[in-house]
Amino acid sequence: MNQDFFDEALTNRDEYFVSFAPGRIEFLGNHLDYNGGTVLGMAVNAGISCLGIPTNDSSISMSSEGLEDAVLLGKINCIVKQTGKYKWANYPLGVLQALQNRDLAPTKGFHLYYKSDLPTAIGLSSSAALELATAITLLQLAGKEIDPETLVTLCRDAENKFVGMPCGILDQGTSAFGKNNSLVKIDCRKEEYESIDLPQNTQAWIFDTGIKHDLVDSLYSVRHQECRAALSALNDRGSAIPHLSMVEKKVLQDANLNENLYKRATHVCEEQARVIQFCQGLESDMSSASLGKLLQESHHSSSLNFENSCKELDYLSELLNGHENVHGARLTGGGFGGAVMAWTEDCFNATAAQAISDKFEKRFKLKSKFYQFLPSNGARKETL
Repeated sequence: MNQDFFDEALTNRDEYFVSFAPGRIEFLGNHLDYNGGTVLGMAVNAGISCLGIPTNDSSISMSSEGLEDAVLLGKINCIVKQTGKYKWANYPLGVLQALQNRDLAPTKGFHLYYKSDLPTAIGLSSSAALELATAITLLQLAGKEIDPETLVTLCRDAENKFVGMPCGILDQGTSAFGKNNSLVKIDCRKEEYESIDLPQNTQAWIFDTGIKHDLVDSLYSVRHQECRAALSALNDRGSAIPHLSMVEKKVLQDANLNENLYKRATHVCEEQARVIQFCQGLESDMSSASLGKLLQESHHSSSLNFENSCKELDYLSELLNGHENVHGARLTGGGFGGAVMAWTEDCFNATAAQAISDKFEKRFKLKSKFYQFLPSNGARKETL
């Protein structure tokens, strides 16, 4: 951890608290979390650190390394949603409000300092990492503790209600429950978490399209509404289905939904089946190549049925899925830009990744940065 930013903040300070929360890769289960499905995530070995220093009055400040002109100043008892260059602070402000609503927040002021080694705007959920790191630091400032399940719920509420992003629990759940060398399996309906081992001799890579990934201002909310509309239409026809992920294919085929809602529901229904097949395949020692085909099918469905891909994501996925050492590649996260995840053999290396990136740049005149990540432990307190 590069401590320069934190060292400067700690000058002449004796009391402080630090936390870290990892970013996450959505491994499989695209847009299933808010549809009550089961998803697979991977916490990564990069994320956001939060340093908290208490004050003796009601003043608060929030600053982030690299955002020198966006230092938010305020009062602990006056939380106001921000716009413009301070918009980033809505995530920690939402967490503060959620903690206050539960009598878990500090009663005195504080300074929060953030630094990150997590690439942003490519679907690695820097927002969830920011929320969890904030929550753990504020809880330390308040002298409070909560269990990981409550931490996930609190941070999701902050993003849903204050930020206005209708996400499920995939992002916060993966960041909170990550473990080394494992995926996080999340039953979003029951809000239950389980670690499952990844096959040996495989690894995950992220390829950035360079297309901005901004979910709050994108079609993410539209897809959320379409899924709700599809479920409502199904239940209006006599079904009693609590979540779209629980729809059986035959019920869907007989429902006579309009084309748009049918495509969205088809993706959710089939994506849930793919997650189940992947988990069962791991248990039965199915080959990584066979498991990878489920990731390939996932991207095809995201592009064709859920329509949250784009030509850049499609091209990167096509290149990667055609590589002999790639088991499967698919868009990761909300889509509409962002990144592709490739699950590969461990012999896939930076040279192979650069060759893919070069082909992408030749086609779109955009550079595709790539990153290799390892499965990581989840959000936690840290020391300097």
